Amino acid sequence: MSIGNSIRAQIPPIHPEGYPFIGGFALGSLILFWIWTPLGWIGTLLTIWCALFFRDPVRVTPVREGIVVAPADGRVSMITQVLPPAELGLGDRPLPRVSIFMSVFNCHVNRSPVAGRIDRIAYRPGKFINAELDKASEDNERNSLVISTPNGRIGVIQIAGLVARRIVSFVREGQSIGAGERFGLIRFGSRLDVYLPEGTSALVSEGQTAVAGETILADFRLGDPGRTYRAD
Repeated sequence: MSIGNSIRAQIPPIHPEGYPFIGGFALGSLILFWIWTPLGWIGTLLTIWCALFFRDPVRVTPVREGIVVAPADGRVSMITQVLPPAELGLGDRPLPRVSIFMSVFNCHVNRSPVAGRIDRIAYRPGKFINAELDKASEDNERNSLVISTPNGRIGVIQIAGLVARRIVSFVREGQSIGAGERFGLIRFGSRLDVYLPEGTSALVSEGQTAVAGETILADFRLGDPGRTYRAD
């Protein structure tokens, strides 16, 4: 492999959703260079950050019935037992919830935690308070998916954060989706909540770094070692 190919192989692709923003930052940098060179360099750094924000790297997802993978890159900020939002239709009993907080430096492309059928998509407008706060699950703008699997129904919620102002969904109700497949994106800092079936134990801990499509959050078939992997 040539040096050029080696360098290109280390640069993750950019999701198309990011092109208008990267272009806007680049144009702004040129204008800032015209005004004052130091401002132009600041704009250039922000353009590079914007490109990194919209990166969409290849992930290798473990494929087996019963595995629940992380839907987002970031830090596992909370593992708790709470009543799921009413729009999910997951009942009126507390369920295990794993929350992953994405900073503005994480990759923000979201991936399905399980393989199954998308039974419901529910959007709810709301506030834009700090996504690390527990009340963000109730108060903030959010987009919810309910995915049916042979092991039960999984709730996945994209929650807008303090900086985020746009939740993007790539899927529709009734669609089948595979574990690790891209289902959406949140622009500029946010959080993902995963509601697991009652009695499910999380295999991650608070403070752990999660990788979307790769980190295993839960396994309904503990003790079964047979796993295959898929690069996507």
